[in-house]
Amino acid sequence: MKHYFILFALCCFSFVTQAQNQKGLIVNELNQPLEAAYIYNESSESHAHSSENGVFVINHTKPGDSLRIGLLGYKTKFITLEAVATLKIVLEEKAFQLDEMLISEELNTVSTISRLDLDITPVNSSQEVLRKVPGLFIGQHAGGGKAEQLFLRGFDIDHGTDVSISVDGMPVNMVSHAHGQGYSDLHFVIPETVNKIDFGKGAYYAKEGDFNTAGYVNFSTKDYLKTSEISFSVGQFNSLRTVGLFDLLEDTKNQNAYVALEYISTDGPFESPQNFNRLNLFGKYVHFSPENDKLTLTASHFTSRWDASGQIPQREVDNGNISRFGAIDDTEGGETQRTNLNVSFDKYISDHTSISTNAFYSHYAFELYSNFTFFLEDPVNGDQIFQKEDRNIFGVNTAITHNTNLGDTELIVTSGLGLRHDISDDVELSRTLNRSTTLERIQFGDINQTNIDAFVDATFDFGKFKIAPALRFDYFKFMYNDALQTNYETLSETKTLLSPKLNFYYTAQDNLQLYLKSGLGFHSNDTRVVVANGGEDILPRSYGADLGTIWKPFPKLVVNSALWYLFLEQEFVYVGDAGIVEPSGKTRRLGVDLGLRYQLNDWLFLDTDATYTHARSIEEADGEDYIPLAPDFTLVGGLAVDDYKGFSGGLRFRYLDDRAANEDNSIVAEGYMVTDFNANYTINNVTFGIAIENLFDVEWNETQFATESRLQNEAQSVEEIHFTPGTPFFLKGTVSYRF
Repeated sequence: MKHYFILFALCCFSFVTQAQNQKGLIVNELNQPLEAAYIYNESSESHAHSSENGVFVINHTKPGDSLRIGLLGYKTKFITLEAVATLKIVLEEKAFQLDEMLISEELNTVSTISRLDLDITPVNSSQEVLRKVPGLFIGQHAGGGKAEQLFLRGFDIDHGTDVSISVDGMPVNMVSHAHGQGYSDLHFVIPETVNKIDFGKGAYYAKEGDFNTAGYVNFSTKDYLKTSEISFSVGQFNSLRTVGLFDLLEDTKNQNAYVALEYISTDGPFESPQNFNRLNLFGKYVHFSPENDKLTLTASHFTSRWDASGQIPQREVDNGNISRFGAIDDTEGGETQRTNLNVSFDKYISDHTSISTNAFYSHYAFELYSNFTFFLEDPVNGDQIFQKEDRNIFGVNTAITHNTNLGDTELIVTSGLGLRHDISDDVELSRTLNRSTTLERIQFGDINQTNIDAFVDATFDFGKFKIAPALRFDYFKFMYNDALQTNYETLSETKTLLSPKLNFYYTAQDNLQLYLKSGLGFHSNDTRVVVANGGEDILPRSYGADLGTIWKPFPKLVVNSALWYLFLEQEFVYVGDAGIVEPSGKTRRLGVDLGLRYQLNDWLFLDTDATYTHARSIEEADGEDYIPLAPDFTLVGGLAVDDYKGFSGGLRFRYLDDRAANEDNSIVAEGYMVTDFNANYTINNVTFGIAIENLFDVEWNETQFATESRLQNEAQSVEEIHFTPGTPFFLKGTVSYRF
């Protein structure tokens, strides 16, 4: 009996030993946590990834097992497990080597590719930050201060109606905005503070809600600075940019803090100076507890003002009355500002359960003067309009992630809750004269909008095959008080929506993954639309699917491709420039995405992304079913040099094909191809650089619209292309000092 008892105890001990979990922390040489590192047990073949705070828990381990730890951009490390409660593993940074990347080991291959792009071709403007998303095109048409017009997957997204954008978990899109639904002004982000760009196309992600139809883009700022830095740039058109990033705590253990500031001014290439200036202030503090809980505090303030020449009619350029950089009404322009406070907390509740939460507050103010039709509506005073709002945003997001096993199947369940509450006072649309006299108020009132969401996302890992079903719930409350009405009345509507998602992933080989994504998404309509139409079509749905691959056919080449389909329901659209509601019919889009990243040698990289889209309205006759300004073919790419004997830089191009500007394609928005160049040389702590936008000085139109307008001397109106000219050859020089 005694021998049986000893044998039983040994078996139990063996089982417990094999079932042990090993907790660890992965950091870099600066003692900063590393996210998405891959930890592989070569003995038991179990694996794990490190979280945002560098923590990992790997199952089925025991003393003596060999662990392999890898992260692209760092030297792979091998260790033998010892009997310690928590491992601390330091990875040494090195140059990116694409041949070291295994697709099967990446937590998010798309995110890894964007990290490579950011590292190889750093950004120094908010426009360049947005262009890091493959297939996303942007255009500026209001003096540099207005949010860019966005194009993605056959959508003219305007300023953000069909793409969800956030920074550090804080939404950028503005609901029921004075100018347009989803208006997304990302200019409060200082590009040098961006650490990661997480993006996804389609509406397949449970965490992403309102405006996530064509896709989402989430920016994360740096938790720390490797060095402090001062940068100064000057260029043509009286252009000036200065940036400062200052590390406040240096080598303080378990704490980081830094501040950043940016100032920009320029007159632009226009005959009427833009008089543009922008000031950005940003601060961040990060604290890690002894248990590796992470507390983050961020604060920022941004203010901007500008004048603009607006969109000009093609006929006036053709007849020589004005140049491409002239104006019909140069009294356009505006002012805007935003102040943000954001607190986030990340904690491991247990070895298998973590929680992440953030709470935010934003104050936002906006004033914009525009004139698109000149003297069409008012032949005496002109058609200048004024749009204004003052907004407070309150919100909180919480997500709990739990890892467990169902037999041999690993299961990851993430569930979350969110709240966003917008209070917009004195939302105004008025007719004005010379930016000084109000002629008529068209819309004026207060908007109050609330969105509560909940989601659950599960990933069943069967080894090479993963299934990820998800469900999202959204509740909306819309309220509007029309100040132009004699009697006080609160108009209100509510709506709830369920959005299911279902995604499949198959890792056919270590360097080949196939996926099928599907899901329902939506974007909310403007509160004024909702109450005006009695709650009809409050949350128009999108239905989409992606069939794609991520493939490394050769060690230094990564190819990603997708076939996709998207259907968007009927909706009513609030036209902020006119204060009216217009119906928009059902639309169908299908397309192909293709991208590649190729490392020619240790310091030379090539990348390109191409998209083809067929976008049409369903309910119109053939030939009259074009979706105005929907891009059908885009191509971007370039060559980049990364730290070759002190030199870095690159040559980049972007191409946008001709596209229909109206429903019957009788008016065409001309395409363009623009090439940019930059070169930098670093000596010790000083970097000298030059950058050239539009290297070959091509004439291109940055934004174009089919608009009906009338000039002061015209008896009849004309509908034709009105455009904002793209930047001509533009040279600037930069000096940076790190300390």
